[in-house]
Amino acid sequence: MRRHDKRRKPRKAHVRHILVADKPQARQLLEEIQTAKRPLKVFKKLAKKHSNCSSAAKKGDLGEFVEGQMVQDFEDAVWAMEPESIPQSFIKTQFGYHLLWVHEIILPE
Repeated sequence: MRRHDKRRKPRKAHVRHILVADKPQARQLLEEIQTAKRPLKVFKKLAKKHSNCSSAAKKGDLGEFVEGQMVQDFEDAVWAMEPESIPQSFIKTQFGYHLLWVHEIILPE
């Protein structure tokens, strides 16, 4: 975990993710989500079934986190995404491959 600068108010985000160990599986899950009629519903179902994270029990819901709390590559991908948009790709971190669904980004006032 990185420390965030206490002098400025950090951004926050509410995110779901699916964490898998290998690229082919990440690619296959991404394709399923992108071609679904109801992508968020499919995302939640796949998160519960395939994610290697303890958040799988909550359908991939990580809840709200503060800038500086997650690994850099994960956060960079979150801040670059449009909230409630269908994921266009997956990212790789030291934990594996993540598919992200950003519900909300809360900017400091």
